Amino acid sequence: MLEFGRSRPQAAFMRWSTVLKFFLGVLLAIALLAGGGVVAARVMMARLAVLPPKPTFPNDTAAGKPAAKPAAKPTADKPDAAAKPLPPGAFPGRVTQSIGLVVRDAPGSDGGSIGGVDFNDRVTVLETNADKTWQKIRSSNGQEGWVRAGNVEQVNQ
Repeated sequence: MLEFGRSRPQAAFMRWSTVLKFFLGVLLAIALLAGGGVVAARVMMARLAVLPPKPTFPNDTAAGKPAAKPAAKPTADKPDAAAKPLPPGAFPGRVTQSIGLVVRDAPGSDGGSIGGVDFNDRVTVLETNADKTWQKIRSSNGQEGWVRAGNVEQVNQ
């Protein structure tokens, strides 16, 4: 009888350890599935965040832009854009954003769109706003406006 009394608690202990192992196994499986799902989601988001390359078509010109119009000769009453004096701190730059930039009439997203500049276009950065998020530029055709900072790199002439 003494042995019978001892085997019952051991049997109950074995049942509880089996149940505990089962629940720990289920929790581990859920944790592995959740971790794998998070990793898969981050990989997919990283791949979808990159823009595809700009398509080219047979009728595109060699430079990827429409043929440039011949520059108009400056007249005495209309000075050339390059002849305008540059403010201190101005520098030549090149557009690095692969899809080009929207030129706005005021710094900020609420500024109206007045034109655009293409990828690799040469511009002159005239100034940067106080919080350094927008830059005022002058394009090669003399148009001045604001673009988001960080999309123009300084170049040596």
